[in-house]
Amino acid sequence: MQPSVSLPNASYYLGPEREPPLSRAGFITLSVIMAIFTGPAIVLNATVIIVSLMHKQLRQPLNYALVNMAVADLGTAMTGGVLSVINNAQGYFSLGRTGCVMEGFAVSLFGITSLCTVALIAVERMFVVCKPLGPVSFDLKHAAGGVALSWLWSLIWNLPPLFGWGRYELEGVGTSCAPDWHNRDPKNVSYILSYFALCFAVPFLIILASYAKLLVSFCLRHKMMMTVARMVVLMVLTFLISWMPYASLALLVVYNPDVEIHPLVGTVPVYLAKSSTVYNPIIYIYLNKQFRRYAVPFLLCGRQTWVEEEVSETQTTIEPATNKVSPS
Repeated sequence: MQPSVSLPNASYYLGPEREPPLSRAGFITLSVIMAIFTGPAIVLNATVIIVSLMHKQLRQPLNYALVNMAVADLGTAMTGGVLSVINNAQGYFSLGRTGCVMEGFAVSLFGITSLCTVALIAVERMFVVCKPLGPVSFDLKHAAGGVALSWLWSLIWNLPPLFGWGRYELEGVGTSCAPDWHNRDPKNVSYILSYFALCFAVPFLIILASYAKLLVSFCLRHKMMMTVARMVVLMVLTFLISWMPYASLALLVVYNPDVEIHPLVGTVPVYLAKSSTVYNPIIYIYLNKQFRRYAVPFLLCGRQTWVEEEVSETQTTIEPATNKVSPS
């Protein structure tokens, strides 16, 4: 039996006869799918963090943003991912109103921080390679400032629902929470539009502008530099593939509140967004030779395998004068 959930829009997730939006098998399937993404996301992002703490060679200013993204993605996986697995296994959201607000805030905070970090990585690479401000070296204070800004920006725009501007509510099939895209109250709509513009559209435009300038510069540089282009462009594409459906659905609901969307259809973009937490560490490990050199042996419990064959090539990559870019 579907337990009663004391949340304002819980009835949105029940049918005309108060039946749940999915069968028991449907909820279990969603739980398994989320577990398939959440487990590797926790392991891989934790690996990026641990090997960075273990090896001084990885603690370069330009790698701070990569580690920051791993922290944000790990937070998303530990809050949104794990709770989605549990709630779907139960077939309902079991944490009550306070739990919904806490989960919605935490997942949004980590998610927007991750998106801001993608923009931060793009800007850092563009400044280091293209040098729009001349020969200004990228150092620790720049890296730390960028990381702090990503968290501050996310915090600024995810706190308002806790104080009455916007709110966190159930989404999808009713087993997770996020900013309320469905509420038609003008104050809530103004928050959602501001949130979309400043937490998605602006970072997205920064990413596009930075990488456009970066790739134009790459066309005139050594072939080695294409390693950076391949890694960061792939990071952006996978992130947008994960988050664009979610942002598009949210805007659709805001602009056309009467549109009928089956809860399961509304759940797919949510799960795509949460699945992004597993893509970034894979990109770090398999496209970044510095991280791969230490992360793969860590994951394989000390076995070097094919990583040893790349050590000399890795050293060659990070030693030239272009090492400030830290391309691989």
